[in-house]
Amino acid sequence: MKNKLITLCTLFALVAGLSAFNYKQEEKKATNLKVLPKNISHEELEKTMKSFNMALGVKCNHCHAPKANGEKGLDFASDANPKKDVAREMMKMTNKINKKWFKHEYEGIVHNIACNTCHNGKTEAFTVVKP
Repeated sequence: MKNKLITLCTLFALVAGLSAFNYKQEEKKATNLKVLPKNISHEELEKTMKSFNMALGVKCNHCHAPKANGEKGLDFASDANPKKDVAREMMKMTNKINKKWFKHEYEGIVHNIACNTCHNGKTEAFTVVKP
């Protein structure tokens, strides 16, 4: 009887342990993506957003609106903050520039521009003054 109980407990522990490896936590899907790919992973989305933070020297609330229901935090899907649309237009502009002018390799590297190219840690991009 004791051996059966030990065998049963061992089997249960083994099944529980193996199922932990096969358990895939359901990933939250971002909503209201209009420029970024709809199938972007959560990790890639966070990486992209952090690059915007660094390039403009801002935090998430620069483009994202607070939750409307009074809860703490931001409503990432909301379009209430007009700066979010500005960011989308800037992403489209950057994509067009890269596609037109920076699509070829040079010494094995495809060069392109990004937010930091013009913003350099500031919310306002630098302006070129013509002589």
